[in-house]
Amino acid sequence: MADVARVAGVAPITVSRVANGHANVGDETRQRVLEAMERLGYRPNTAARALVTGRFGMIGVVTFTLATYGNSKTVNAIATAAEQRGYSVCLLPIDSVRQDKVRGAVDRLSKQAVDGVIVIMEARLLDSPALSLPPRVPIVVADSGGASQYCVVDSDQHGGARLATEHLLDLGHETVRHIGGPLNAFAATSRAAGWREALLARGVTPPDVLVGDWTADSGHRLGAVLAADPQLTAVFAANDQMALGVMRALHEAGRRIPAEVSVIGFDDTEDSDSYWPPLTTVHQDFAEVGRRCVDSLLREIDHGELDHGDGQLRQHIVPTSLVVRESTGRSPVSPA
Repeated sequence: MADVARVAGVAPITVSRVANGHANVGDETRQRVLEAMERLGYRPNTAARALVTGRFGMIGVVTFTLATYGNSKTVNAIATAAEQRGYSVCLLPIDSVRQDKVRGAVDRLSKQAVDGVIVIMEARLLDSPALSLPPRVPIVVADSGGASQYCVVDSDQHGGARLATEHLLDLGHETVRHIGGPLNAFAATSRAAGWREALLARGVTPPDVLVGDWTADSGHRLGAVLAADPQLTAVFAANDQMALGVMRALHEAGRRIPAEVSVIGFDDTEDSDSYWPPLTTVHQDFAEVGRRCVDSLLREIDHGELDHGDGQLRQHIVPTSLVVRESTGRSPVSPA
């Protein structure tokens, strides 16, 4: 810093102000300091800055898998939101949700100079008596839902499923078959609950759920079972990949979409509008999920609080919306 000050012809405190982004430096002086930094290859000492500010400018992210669409999009959204707030992200994937794996990951990140941790995992797993996380580490949970001792941020899985099911019922379909995700996934159970609730509200007895594994292959396999039912007119798949598999099975069975069978998915993946026909689906606002995760974590870091005492910040549910495309239409057996 002293070298930069000498080259720029300013006091060391001015270099410090420029390095830390303070506004009380004139534009001409700031430019002169920045040019001196560039000329000398100066980089601020983050360890020294942390001693002064108590901040490392780093957020840790722990996730069970990056293979699922939701997790990968959530990580990307968190990284984008963190960068906008001047933070970097340290990502640590783990291969299971065992006590030693999860606690070890959070503990490792806390020792690697992160200011807080976002855990992309179901809150019910983190709240298990068998799983305890290191104390005094600010933590926000993403992609889970439900009551928790931690601040939770999630999309409205339940409400989105209701929107999808109600859309099909409004088109005159007497019932809607559902291909759900894994039974141990909160998103899958929440979406199935929203589907079931929408049917019951219209006086329709919910049929059995067919359980998939989020993949297009499972959607194809289960879609072939449904395609053999001549009474089938509407299918709600718990994600777009399984909906794609369902559509393939219907095409192979000679069932026209949407003239004979309507199909709707969940997620609004980037290529869902390129399915044939383009897929009606439920849109998740992952950018907003990432922003709220980062905002909630920084609030906890700044103030050491999860909420105002009234639970308002305990859980953030980000609204979902219905994107109507050509894969849904009126029931072939309903009045025009």
